[in-house]
Amino acid sequence: MIPSLCIPIHRREALIRTALCATTLAALGGPASALDKGALAPDFELPGADAVVRLSQYRGKVVYLDFWASWCGPCKQSFPWMNSVQAKYGAQGLKVLAINVDTRRDDARKFLLSSPAAFDLAYDAQGKTPRLYDVKTMPSSYVIDRAGRLSALHRGFSPADTAGLEQAIRQALEGAQ
Repeated sequence: MIPSLCIPIHRREALIRTALCATTLAALGGPASALDKGALAPDFELPGADAVVRLSQYRGKVVYLDFWASWCGPCKQSFPWMNSVQAKYGAQGLKVLAINVDTRRDDARKFLLSSPAAFDLAYDAQGKTPRLYDVKTMPSSYVIDRAGRLSALHRGFSPADTAGLEQAIRQALEGAQ
């Protein structure tokens, strides 16, 4: 028996998607320099839900920048948490910005029907921004301080991660590095 046939279909599809994502991310740009804490976060311009989105438009705010894809299970888990931190810290200057990297925007639209976003969205079907940020895992998130500098990086998402992520957001909002 072929070993892959022993894996349930839904699990096989998830494994294939994960392998395709790794291959796609690797093919997107060869070596990219990793961002160090304190480095200026690369600016970008992407289509958003209603208008063009630029990172520079958020200067003066703390940005929780998240890269996500419709096929990503942990991404689905992260959306309710991102909605909650946007609601909790928005008045203090937090902006959650999530960049979708699906090649078909319709896939993102379907995802958002079951996992709505109460924060800003942008779309990068060509994968240029993930290369700028050296994204290796879905989701990957970056906390960017009010001056536009990287203060934290987190790869993946699990409910167990939320306390540390929220602490990084609070520290950036307080100006602590």
